[in-house]
Amino acid sequence: MSETSFDVAIVGAGIIGLAHALAAARLGKRVVVIDRDAQANGASIRNFGFVTVTGQERGLTWRRALRTRDVWAEVAAQAGITIEQRGLMLVAQRPEALSVIQAFAETEMAEGCMVLSAADMQARFPLHGGKGIAGALWSPHDLRVESRSAIPRLAKWLEERWGVTFVRQTAVREIAAPAIVTNNGRFRADFIVVCPGDNFTGLYADRIAARGLTRCRLQMLRLADPGVRLPGALMSDLSMVRYLGYAELPEAEPLKALLDAEQPEHLANGIHLILVQGADGSLVVGDSHHYAETPAPFASEAVDRLILDEYMTLLGQVPPVVERWTGTYASGPDQSFVDAPEPTVRLVMVTSGSGASTGFAIAEDVIGKFYDVEQEAAA
Repeated sequence: MSETSFDVAIVGAGIIGLAHALAAARLGKRVVVIDRDAQANGASIRNFGFVTVTGQERGLTWRRALRTRDVWAEVAAQAGITIEQRGLMLVAQRPEALSVIQAFAETEMAEGCMVLSAADMQARFPLHGGKGIAGALWSPHDLRVESRSAIPRLAKWLEERWGVTFVRQTAVREIAAPAIVTNNGRFRADFIVVCPGDNFTGLYADRIAARGLTRCRLQMLRLADPGVRLPGALMSDLSMVRYLGYAELPEAEPLKALLDAEQPEHLANGIHLILVQGADGSLVVGDSHHYAETPAPFASEAVDRLILDEYMTLLGQVPPVVERWTGTYASGPDQSFVDAPEPTVRLVMVTSGSGASTGFAIAEDVIGKFYDVEQEAAA
């Protein structure tokens, strides 16, 4: 059986795989991306497309998010990907949440952000809910793309601009570096990166099992255009106890206790509000978090109602729901990990739902270390 040779082979065409393809192609490497599906249909296109910097875990994850945001901005301009929104309004519904925002504002992560009074926030971001607002944090650091179109456009651009080869509807059966055996022939590569998403039982299943991972299922909705343009993404109090950049601050403890008392059902279903808007005015709203080794595929109307209840507290009347869907992603004790099953093979998984927010930086690090170069300089 003949073999086709490349410098770098990527297994998996989600955002993490595409990020590694870009990092390698920018170094002038011949790259192939192998994927079992005909098109992207996993976590990479079932999310908000929200490249979240503000609120990411302090330290490495936050720095990776900053770099990934910069790469998205570069790539979008060249690949014809529209940046739908820039910036984040983190709304404090309670005084305890405003205390979290004020504490966050004292950290290095808040450079360039502004703490707003309720009146200032209303002037920037008119809301129509009935439960009151204590204030807000405005961050200019975040951006949002429409993931269901951005991911295919990114792949097309990698193919046309950088000469990346895509081999789709192809399952990788075995890797014995430098050989890659698939149902569609054999490939050979000096360096192989496996990006399995939330597939735990395929390649290197034993190494994945040792990580203690599970899957997270989320529910999301698209609402019709409410007739109001939002200047940025929107989050609220519940987000401050999920995103570690806020939740790990000591000032978050009183808010956690209050939410335990006032919104236990929301917390039990892992609900926090993220609200983003598309070019057509429609709103993507979510989300919930339920964990299982094999999550049930059935969405709960009760959970959707809880998500929309949180929407209603800030924006009032809920527009018609035009789409509903579920997604899954790998979840584990760390934000991500890179494993080395063989000297020239890397297993890369983001295990926190932050692939779009940190993936480009992770890929630059992985590829850069293999070729002993500084990726950011190479870009």
